[in-house]
Amino acid sequence: MGRGRQKAKHTKLARELKSFSPTVNYSALERELGHPSDENDYVDKWADLYGDESDEDEDEYQAQQA
Repeated sequence: MGRGRQKAKHTKLARELKSFSPTVNYSALERELGHPSDENDYVDKWADLYGDESDEDEDEYQAQQA
């Protein structure tokens, strides 16, 4: 018998979500998702922490072939 009350709550929630329109700061979103002005400015901050995988794989392959 509680189905009517449950359905009413879901209907109320659906109406609230349908009319909900949050404010969006488009300038902040553009800054966050935007591309850098010069593509050559890319710096890999993790490059010096890890070795190049292709070099390690190649060394292992040559060791197995020998």
